[in-house]
Amino acid sequence: MTGWVLSIDQGTTSTRAIVFNDSFESVGVGQREFPQHFPHEGWVEHDPEDLWNTTVETCREALSEAGLAAEKIIGVGITNQRETTLIWDRKTGEPVYNAIVWQDRRTSAFCSTLKAAGHEEMFTRKTGLLLDPYFSGTKVAWILDNVEGVRERAEAGELAFGTVDTWLIWRLTGGKSHVTDATNASRTLLYNIGENRWDEELLALLNIPMSLLPDVKDCADEFGTITADLLGAELRSTVWLAISRQRLLGRLALSRAW
Repeated sequence: MTGWVLSIDQGTTSTRAIVFNDSFESVGVGQREFPQHFPHEGWVEHDPEDLWNTTVETCREALSEAGLAAEKIIGVGITNQRETTLIWDRKTGEPVYNAIVWQDRRTSAFCSTLKAAGHEEMFTRKTGLLLDPYFSGTKVAWILDNVEGVRERAEAGELAFGTVDTWLIWRLTGGKSHVTDATNASRTLLYNIGENRWDEELLALLNIPMSLLPDVKDCADEFGTITADLLGAELRSTVWLAISRQRLLGRLALSRAW
């Protein structure tokens, strides 16, 4: 099967969407910048609605430039800033706090405390990562501990956590898919890369409820159907998660075998 693929590149300072044809050529592009927020020294945040709105706007622009209706798209790929952390209400979709960006260093003291207690070796052994504020786990813990009422709501199963890929898929599918892929999960400090699962011991250490976490899928799995109201037609129920444009193009090659 041949056709067009829509690639979403949600970055730290802008969002871009590109339509590729089945010869791997770019035929339509949209791009939007959005503001960064620095409420304190070492803190970096995004408004989650900026991430979402620029995604929809750039997808529509790319389709328009390509001269394509949405039903011509056979799959969608997402490449994203991977450690940026969001928590939102499962019913309303309302974020409980701004997105905490991968650059943010507010949990440095917490990481130092965990290291002093001798926990870094376990984190590294299980996740392959250093115990550092760069990754999502301590950002999640910070939101739970510092935003009023959030921990209680999380423990009641009312909230969802995700990195940017999960946030976008949740919104693209109208809240039907709370998912990520293994490569994004592996950047959270919460995912056991040897056993391919969320790690209960690490979650307990950071006091993070398992109910917050998305289901983990393979990179080229099916992640849900994009709702018709966003781009003009329901799209094929395949959302590819890619960590680079080159990887996405490799996935595009698979479409010829469908």
